[in-house]
Amino acid sequence: MAEGRPSMAGASENAGTEFVFGMHAVRHALGAAPDRVKGLLLQADREHNAALREILAQVERHKIPVRHVTRHELDLESTYGKHQGVALFRTRVQGPIRDLEDLLPTLGADALLLVLDRVQDPHNLGACVRTADAAGAQAVIIPEDRAASMTDVAVKAASGAAEHIPVLEVKNLARALEQLKKAGLWVFGTAADGSTSVHEADFKRPVALVLGGEGSGMRHNVAEHCDAVVRIPLDGHVESLNVSVAAGICLFEVRRQRGAVIPTAGRNPSAR
Repeated sequence: MAEGRPSMAGASENAGTEFVFGMHAVRHALGAAPDRVKGLLLQADREHNAALREILAQVERHKIPVRHVTRHELDLESTYGKHQGVALFRTRVQGPIRDLEDLLPTLGADALLLVLDRVQDPHNLGACVRTADAAGAQAVIIPEDRAASMTDVAVKAASGAAEHIPVLEVKNLARALEQLKKAGLWVFGTAADGSTSVHEADFKRPVALVLGGEGSGMRHNVAEHCDAVVRIPLDGHVESLNVSVAAGICLFEVRRQRGAVIPTAGRNPSAR
């Protein structure tokens, strides 16, 4: 890699640069915006399997510098994440949708958003982003404080989905839910004691699904701003599900209900 590359220690903390590691995340990063990639880090003794050969072909095609490093160096940079012997640095940019003000005008009758209330684990956040993208959601909304953000680990866990779906941080989640309702969305919270089963709720309308963090669930002041709180029926011995699993059940229940049916128009902004 050319001189001037960010130093290995703490390079991903550079305000203008971000670090991406793992086969899927690197491949998607190269496919989505190769011009942003500053250089590839490759474990020197890594076996060149089919996935890695595809990555190296992309790198060669776009004339991206490659630096061979030890596994230990990659371990340190990825904070001992599952880098699979490959990582890259790229220019950090913001997409066209950077906040709620950018997002709201783009939403139609089929709006589907995932809102996460203080999910702490970046692996869970990344998995939720991946699931939201798979379900066709338009965005994931998270609070700025006391919650995981889209770190290198979360991007890796998202397996490429972070390239395609915006993750928006808001200062006040309760206020953001009120903005969503005024824009015509119906806000459904989730909790073990929800009054309605997720399979009985009516999702054939613009929807924002709110899931709480690991263990504690939604905060009380967030639940107060939901139109309804639904539950996932559990028949076994466990009392709760991993937040990314719960997100998948709820998001794909919305998809199942909608099918080929076009959702109805948005809510009356004065309705509560």
